[in-house]
Amino acid sequence: MARNLVVEVISARDLMPKDGQGSANAYCVLDYGGQWNKTRIVHRSLNPTWNEKFEFGVLDPTGGGELDINVYNDRNSGAGRRSSFLGRVAIPLSSVQKHQQPNEFVRWYPLEKRGLFSNIKGDLGLKIYYGYNQPPPPPPPAVMKPVEPMKLNVPPPVQVVAAQQQMMNPQPPPAAAQRLEVRPDMQPMPMRPLRPLSTLTVPEGEFAVKETNPDLGKAVDYNHHYDLVEHMSYLFIRVVRARGLAPKDANGSSDPYARITVGRVKAETIIVPHTLNPEWNKVFAIGEDGVQGSTVEVTVWDADNHSQDDFLGGLMLHLAEVSLRKPPEPPLPPRWYKLESKTVGNGRVRGEIMVAIWWGTQADEAFQDAWHSDTGTNPEFRSKVYFSPRLWYLRVGIIEAQDLIPPDRSHLPVPYIRAHLGPYQMLRTRPASVAGISPYWNEELIFVVAEPFEEVLRLLVEERIGPKEEILGETQVPVYNIERRINDRPVASRWYVLDRPGDPGLRGRINLYLSLDGGYHVMDESSKYISDTRPTARELWRPPLGILELGIHGANNLLPLKPTPDRRGSTDAYCLAKYGPKWVRTRTIFESFNPRWNEQYTWEVHDPATVITVGVFDNHRTRYPVDKVPLKDLPIGKIRIRLSTLESDRVYTNAYPLLIVTPLGIKKRGEIELAVRLSCASTLNLMERYLQPPLPRMHYRYPLDHRLLEVLRVAAMNIVALRLMRSDPPLRQEVVQFMLDTEAERWSMRKSKANYHRIMAVLGGIRAVAAWFDDICMWRRPITTMLVHLLLLVLVWNPELLLPTLFLYMFLIGAWRYRFRPRTPPFMDAKLSQGEIIGDLDELEEEFNVVPGSRAPEVLKYRYERLRGVAGRIQNALGDLAGVGERVHSLLSWQDPRATAIFITFCITASIILYVTPFQVVAVLLGVYILRHPRFRDPWPAAPRNLFGRLPSQADRIL
Repeated sequence: MARNLVVEVISARDLMPKDGQGSANAYCVLDYGGQWNKTRIVHRSLNPTWNEKFEFGVLDPTGGGELDINVYNDRNSGAGRRSSFLGRVAIPLSSVQKHQQPNEFVRWYPLEKRGLFSNIKGDLGLKIYYGYNQPPPPPPPAVMKPVEPMKLNVPPPVQVVAAQQQMMNPQPPPAAAQRLEVRPDMQPMPMRPLRPLSTLTVPEGEFAVKETNPDLGKAVDYNHHYDLVEHMSYLFIRVVRARGLAPKDANGSSDPYARITVGRVKAETIIVPHTLNPEWNKVFAIGEDGVQGSTVEVTVWDADNHSQDDFLGGLMLHLAEVSLRKPPEPPLPPRWYKLESKTVGNGRVRGEIMVAIWWGTQADEAFQDAWHSDTGTNPEFRSKVYFSPRLWYLRVGIIEAQDLIPPDRSHLPVPYIRAHLGPYQMLRTRPASVAGISPYWNEELIFVVAEPFEEVLRLLVEERIGPKEEILGETQVPVYNIERRINDRPVASRWYVLDRPGDPGLRGRINLYLSLDGGYHVMDESSKYISDTRPTARELWRPPLGILELGIHGANNLLPLKPTPDRRGSTDAYCLAKYGPKWVRTRTIFESFNPRWNEQYTWEVHDPATVITVGVFDNHRTRYPVDKVPLKDLPIGKIRIRLSTLESDRVYTNAYPLLIVTPLGIKKRGEIELAVRLSCASTLNLMERYLQPPLPRMHYRYPLDHRLLEVLRVAAMNIVALRLMRSDPPLRQEVVQFMLDTEAERWSMRKSKANYHRIMAVLGGIRAVAAWFDDICMWRRPITTMLVHLLLLVLVWNPELLLPTLFLYMFLIGAWRYRFRPRTPPFMDAKLSQGEIIGDLDELEEEFNVVPGSRAPEVLKYRYERLRGVAGRIQNALGDLAGVGERVHSLLSWQDPRATAIFITFCITASIILYVTPFQVVAVLLGVYILRHPRFRDPWPAAPRNLFGRLPSQADRIL
């Protein structure tokens, strides 16, 4: 049997419209070593489906060669007169499966450009594998003999179907395959047993962002608050207090509480013991879906621990008489209602109750603190706003020490300093450069502290003598006593007394300078998707540029994450959004796979090149009593949206997939519907911020080592998580760590592959330029080649037109691509994160493996962890390199509309200036500026560098 190459062309998606009517008439041309095949034409579709199968004779038995597939728009359809290029895919056959896989998944290949001027997008879905030609069946016998039924040689169903397809679609053998010579010594490769596939393929369109059309602006259509969420009606009932109740105990008192009943919804206030005039002042919010019937009952009961509660009276109100309140109207005043009995003539019921009842929406100011029918009485399940603590850098400068006497006094000590701040931060210096009783260090240590300052800085002067560490002195400094500074002014050093534990007679001293630096921005999240760049000191804050508004509509098709007795499972979901120091958490919706929150929040924006993070979690405290330790809240997924990719004053309403990485690949656990709007007070001020440094001045005047910044970031994340855990109600530590990506630096083969493909995509532009130049040299496009020759002659004879032409060309490209700008904000992309195809599940097991690893011997484990640490740094370096190229690409792609507008404005201005200015003058001025003396250089980055640093990359879209 001869081996052949089988190619199944399944479909394509998201092609570029080329027929002049917003569509395309696509077909594919396959080329393998001179063997050509062509699919049929699918008319008027940007997502064509072919489902055609082709076979090619293998030219290289070793598996070499390349399969080239070009996608075109039909020349005879639509408005075009010639075939338009839609993209190409070049597949090395060394990456193809060696044997046929009956259940082979569709693999999606991104379409590549053919030349510099190609405008290409989309993917091509293929199945590629090797197969074998079946031998021809034997000729039928001349005489038919009876055949026993048990010996019928019936072919398998797959072969029958394949034979039918060959009969319906006969294809002549390729010419190159007919010329292949099959030698007797060439034996087919033996078939190996199939192993379970570890390839995971994302269904088409499953992980895409979908546009939604919510009914906005009706929650409070007379006011601009809550205009990004849908209208939600609530019945508000405020129970204020009661008076003159009937006594029910021997002491002439009662333990009253109020109960609200609306249909099947029941709620109660707290019990006020030993009083006849209780005060509750509690608001209940009952959703419109939960309001059943036409009346609402408010009853008062006496709590009895030994028998059934006693009825103290009640009242019944008709919902048809309830009025509608619209803020900013003043709240409805509560009224006194006389308590009535269930039976006529019951003299034991007396007193009055003060109640207010009205219809409202989630814009009502009572909504935040009210008891909700879909949340319950526990305050932890209500919406809440948190703020991260203000973080400072604590700079500890260790200069020298004096009068240090070792215990045995037989040698000169060579001590070092070990500094402790709180239970989690510990740093140490190098051994003293000058040994003796007066050692010298002149070294700085930097810690992270949070307001209010509760920690104490503890400094230990130690010396290692054999296996032991001897303490030569110790001092403690409360952090709240340390001087604060907001600029680079020098800090005076002071001498601190060193005490020796157990020997109060020996007292040395140490020279230190300590300062709390408020001129830096303390990062508690990765710089790739930072949400705030302001310094710590409020005196250095600049006015806000605009307002970010987020409307959290709801989630769709969430997966069950808790077991239930009926085995259906349940999910108690809440949403958490983080931007800058402000965290907002929605209320928890019980037992719903499609929760609707419809809550809206706002943030001040100080820098457009920032990212907002939104996550959805399953609340596990709903199934556990307060006195028991609950399980951790499970993350359902999160998304990030870069603000610079949003157009000003435009409302984006989209449904984003909630993706999460598991040991079995990237899984979708539902969708979240959001409405986002960025409003700016002044577009000019917003664009001016692009030309300013992204970080405070201290980061450039006294920069911190990048390796130290990562250590400080981890410390800051731990401090924020612990402080938010101490809130009431607490924001869980695992939730904060998930939102801040605590383990972002962990080694991952998947992330390394993602960064590699990002680099290859950036380098694809260089390959496209080389291919275009090769086409010009080879006269494959005669008209274009002649135009290039003409342009060459013009630029040679007029060199002053070179730079104006270049800038004018970039301006035209940017202006032309405006029509193809993104219509939706970028999101967490599973394809970009290498979630569509996982080569081996062991890679994900390695990503989720605990540190240190537990699957290898000690020596191999040490090498394995060391490799992971080195590979993690390489992974980040590759990501930074890819980010540089992506920022260059985003200059003209309108991903950041303001940055692209600034750049193309600069291009057209530079084109005009360079046109009227002699080239020699421009070259001299540019050379003198680049080679200027350091005295004339400013430590602040230049405006082009600031603009480039603010451009968006795809780093914040990596899962």
